[in-house]
Amino acid sequence: MTRETPQPVLLGDYRPVPYRIETVTLDFSLDAGNTRVVSRMRLMPNPASAERGAALVLDGELISLLRVAVNGTPLEHDAYMVTESSLTIPQVPQEPFTLEMVTTCNPKANTSLTGLYVSNGVFCTQCEAQGFRRITYFHDRPDVMARYSVRVEANLDSCPVLLSNGNMTETGGAGPGRHYAIWDDPFPKPCYLFALVAGGLAAIHDTFTTNSGRTVKLGIYVEQGKQDRCAWAMEALKASMRWDEQRFGREYDLGIFNIVAVSDFNMGAMENKGLNVFNDKYILALPETATDVDYVNIEAIIAHEYFHNWTGNRITCRDWFQLCLKEGLTVFRDQEFTSDLRSRAVKRIADVKTLRARQFPEDGGPLAHPARPSSYIEINNFYTPTVYEKGAEICRMMQTLIGKQAFRKAMDLYFARHDGEAATVENLVSCMADASGRDLKQFFTWYEQAGTPQVIAEGAYDAEARTYTLSLEQMTAGTPGQADKVPLHIPLGLGLVGPDGGDMPLDLEGTGTLNTPLIELTKQKQTFRFRNVAKRPVLSLNRGFSAPVQLTSNSSPEDHLFLMGHDRDSFNRWEAGQMRGRDLILGALGTAAPKAAMADFAAALRRILDDAKADDAFKALMLGLPSESEIAAAIGTNADTDTVQAARDAVRSELGRHLAPSLERLWQSTVEHGPYRPDPAGTARRSLRYAALQLMLFGNRDQGIALALAELKSPHSMSAEIGALAALVQIDCTARQSALDLFHKRHAGDHLLIDKWLMLNAQCAGPSAAQRVEALTGHADFKWTTPNNVYALIASFASGNTAGFNAADGSGYRVVADAVIRLNGVNPQVAARIATGFRSCKVLNEARRDAARIELNRILGVPGLSRDVFEIVSRIARD
Repeated sequence: MTRETPQPVLLGDYRPVPYRIETVTLDFSLDAGNTRVVSRMRLMPNPASAERGAALVLDGELISLLRVAVNGTPLEHDAYMVTESSLTIPQVPQEPFTLEMVTTCNPKANTSLTGLYVSNGVFCTQCEAQGFRRITYFHDRPDVMARYSVRVEANLDSCPVLLSNGNMTETGGAGPGRHYAIWDDPFPKPCYLFALVAGGLAAIHDTFTTNSGRTVKLGIYVEQGKQDRCAWAMEALKASMRWDEQRFGREYDLGIFNIVAVSDFNMGAMENKGLNVFNDKYILALPETATDVDYVNIEAIIAHEYFHNWTGNRITCRDWFQLCLKEGLTVFRDQEFTSDLRSRAVKRIADVKTLRARQFPEDGGPLAHPARPSSYIEINNFYTPTVYEKGAEICRMMQTLIGKQAFRKAMDLYFARHDGEAATVENLVSCMADASGRDLKQFFTWYEQAGTPQVIAEGAYDAEARTYTLSLEQMTAGTPGQADKVPLHIPLGLGLVGPDGGDMPLDLEGTGTLNTPLIELTKQKQTFRFRNVAKRPVLSLNRGFSAPVQLTSNSSPEDHLFLMGHDRDSFNRWEAGQMRGRDLILGALGTAAPKAAMADFAAALRRILDDAKADDAFKALMLGLPSESEIAAAIGTNADTDTVQAARDAVRSELGRHLAPSLERLWQSTVEHGPYRPDPAGTARRSLRYAALQLMLFGNRDQGIALALAELKSPHSMSAEIGALAALVQIDCTARQSALDLFHKRHAGDHLLIDKWLMLNAQCAGPSAAQRVEALTGHADFKWTTPNNVYALIASFASGNTAGFNAADGSGYRVVADAVIRLNGVNPQVAARIATGFRSCKVLNEARRDAARIELNRILGVPGLSRDVFEIVSRIARD
């Protein structure tokens, strides 16, 4: 029997639905094994549809239909048809009518965690992207927006808390041992924003006063006994609400805003209107259980989901191809929020590191797709770094091109024009163009063209003419389905740094303006000439990472060292250090790192470390070398990950020895005194402390191990404990295992800390990395049905342990393929995300590519392979 190949959904096939749904009334009778849902909908023919008189076709899966009625009259069985994926009623009234359905579902058996499911006794929903069809039959697509009224009934003892979207309007008893609550949401929304939560939850409450003087009730609901970990999340929520009013003029619109944290969740969080549902790792925090990274992530992710209230909820997507309309724009907004609250320079570098680690490999491999794709097989597979992180960079470039003032004007116009609508990417860009007067037709190609552009810069100084000529060329390699590329509109921040370290005047020929720190590359090749340049400058290009491109230039190693010490643009100071570090690692492949070059690089770093004015978090970033995956990608083809790891470790060892006195001084000066505070200064100080420890471990192994163990013996906070342990796991030594065992003994019973333990194990360096991961899949604390466990162990191994996953004997590929196959029948979304780890194999040597291909073909041979996994694995295997 031949398996039927899933067919793609195409952007060009979009058509409005034949019937609009105006209102929805849902009545839930919750039961873990058999929940009953009564749905009453008011429908009418859609004047925007050309399909007049068409059959009514509603999506539905894994639910049982007990009754269906039109205008109160039950339909006979021959008047409708039910399949595994739909309900079809051939004839319905061609005027407004009411449709009533009674369905049942089994939340307890729902291990995919989409639709209605049970997590640790708590009923929870996840409807994005297509989970609502597992609750009742519906037009399960984002352009169908309706007003909802929801009645939730459940057992009073097991489910004292009953939550849904909007405002609670009524509560009461519902017979012996039962009670109910009614929630009304006055704002039209697509069904993917529907939410319901019921269970024995604890809560903390607060209020927020809006700019207009309204009081909003705030609630954060968590599992019993964990409410003491919610204070930071509540402060982050109020900070988000305040910032969105000040920066974008957006005031919250309901009287209630609730957050619920659950331990079983496929995503990080979900922005359901007025009832955000979070993975509890992004809510719960105490100094003894959460790291600085956790505190920052909680702050940022709460902001992200709250900001969706306007960029995603009030204005949603016309179709799922427009996903970056809400996600890219909202990521940009949450990045700006963190930048305003913390260090803008450090945040920018951190975001670019994430982009390069996650999105650049996607753009350069078999899974490459535009920010606004033109087709998909399974929409869950397009919640990608390209949609999120690259989508945010596209928004940032628009702000760079039109200016912050015009960007705010454009956003105001966007909210005014499209509030309450399901919009497209074109709608957003049109507002940018109209508000600024800029022609953004060419710029729109960023949304439609996949791949990371390469920009080649050649600078030449003419001392006699006192001119500096900058020649630029852009090119983008072919990607699946897009062999031929067109030039993009690329904004490039620019500075010419003089011998004294200051920026020189920018007299750009042909512009008539002075000191314009931005040039726009719109053609394949362009030349820019600067006049009145008194001395040879050092080029500082793409300042602030103004465009998501790969930049190469004819700058010398001496230029990089000069920029490390003098560039006023913090990003390019860091970037110069990364380029110098990359070149040293590449130079050390198979040989020793050049001694003179290493000494010069270490001296440049030492000057930064000894600079009292430099931010500690920036110093920590400067100590970090490019990752093994970045080095493998820089090699281009035929990379050997064992050699890459050895070369990178050799450079780290040399740096640790060269910088030993400075690192030891940092270690002593960053000892914690007083209570832990997750403020920017404390976070920066600790990041520098453990960045220094990592180099100390490589520079003087025995000393570094001793310091790490001493720190672990009595850690000041979880940041200290994880900081020391994360450094130690990079060294293959006996002390590592004893330290991991101690961590597990201390924190057994806390699922969030067990996830950290699993992740640290997955990142352990050494030849037996795959065997370690495989053994842990049988540990009592690991559950295949818990996404956080799987991400912590399997995903961290595939994405964060380059040498272990890409072991020459293929053991890493086998372990991950086994996980994908097992998860395929449990949770296809999680399985597909794990499978994306294979995308990096393209740049490796032939033996590793062949070993990966064997495992990919083994996955493809599994009977009943899900659409989610098939789409990812088949695309990688074809490459």
